[in-house]
Amino acid sequence: MLWAALLLPPGPDGTPPSDEALRGVATWALQFTPRVATSEEAVLLEVEASTRLFGGKRALRDRVVQEGADQGVTTLAWATNSLAAHLLARAGIENGFKRPLEELLDALPMKVLTAVAPHEGILSRLGCRTLGDVRRLPRGGVSRRFDKELLGALDRAYGMLPEAHVWVELPDTFDARLELMSRVEMAPALLFGARRLLLQMCGWLAARHSGITAFTLKWAHDVMRSKEAGEGGEITIRTAEPSRNLEHLCRLLAEHLARVELKAPAGELWLSATEVVSLDEKSLSLLPDPSEKGESLQMVLERIAARLGPDRVLRPVLTEDHRLEWMQMWQPVPLPVPRKGTEPITMPQPTWVLPQPLKLATRGHRPLYQGALHLLTGPHRVEGGWWHRLGEGADARTGHVQRDYWVALSEHAGVLWVYQERLASDETAWYLHGIFA
Repeated sequence: MLWAALLLPPGPDGTPPSDEALRGVATWALQFTPRVATSEEAVLLEVEASTRLFGGKRALRDRVVQEGADQGVTTLAWATNSLAAHLLARAGIENGFKRPLEELLDALPMKVLTAVAPHEGILSRLGCRTLGDVRRLPRGGVSRRFDKELLGALDRAYGMLPEAHVWVELPDTFDARLELMSRVEMAPALLFGARRLLLQMCGWLAARHSGITAFTLKWAHDVMRSKEAGEGGEITIRTAEPSRNLEHLCRLLAEHLARVELKAPAGELWLSATEVVSLDEKSLSLLPDPSEKGESLQMVLERIAARLGPDRVLRPVLTEDHRLEWMQMWQPVPLPVPRKGTEPITMPQPTWVLPQPLKLATRGHRPLYQGALHLLTGPHRVEGGWWHRLGEGADARTGHVQRDYWVALSEHAGVLWVYQERLASDETAWYLHGIFA
């Protein structure tokens, strides 16, 4: 087995790390393995079955070390069982495989084992200084003079007894809180603490094979605030596509925070995942994909929209409508793209569409545009839009259309997209609506 022990620092007054801090790191660690547990000031994880998924032991170790440091982990150690890894981490020894485990543990100070604490004075008077000294005492005498926990803990650390753990369960929702180390007066500075919460959220999302389309960051103002400042504030960040890319989410949050002005210093942060959807996982490839280098177009557009404002960057989106003017619409980039596809359109589609249909002159009920038009194919009937209201008040009108579209050829203007509209008086009118390339 391959166990890792991640030690968290004590509180400001020397107290053990809070359950909230341990739970946050454990939630982040669940992306690597479901076998995660907490013990005193440590988070323990067994990752033997996950090494190949994360690119091998060295790659997994590097990632755990890097992201663990962002979570506040001060010491990390690896060993064949969780208690041994925990003891090595307390002693500041990371690699529990460089020498035989028994040799490494024998040299550790006996105080690294919690079960020694109640008996440390007596053991010291007996001349014990290391775990090896304690192990060399007669087992019968130790079992009679001390409680069973001492021998049991020693045997578990040396791999002579099996271990039992209560595994951390993945929560159904993500809500995390962080007390800032100092009061923050500028909104962009909140990103330092928010990054830790985002890292936890990305780990939670990875364990759920999901991505985020919206998350909310809240902050609480200092208790010494003015009455006008209120209790705090919040912002909600939206993405058009599900994502759990930490750097992308941090950049989006940074752009939004740059436009926020705190009404009072902030002392606490809360992060919640408000919209979570399943994310299609990418299979590992033998050869690297050059298209995956750098940011995707979607990420760049979302970052620009966060900087300029959500209504300043628009994208075209297809709609379920056969009327040419309303086959697409422009919507802000942060809004999600409809996942339901549109039905394929069988009739021809022009390359360019006029902003407004141009009414054509006729001769003998035939349309004219820079000369007589020759109708090539058609008619393609489009009828609908009675539900669509355009304008307001006295200027309101319906968007209902009754049109027969034709592909027409002009000797001077090329191939055109024209339609014949049926009027109420049984008359017809011809319009130019588009041009083919």
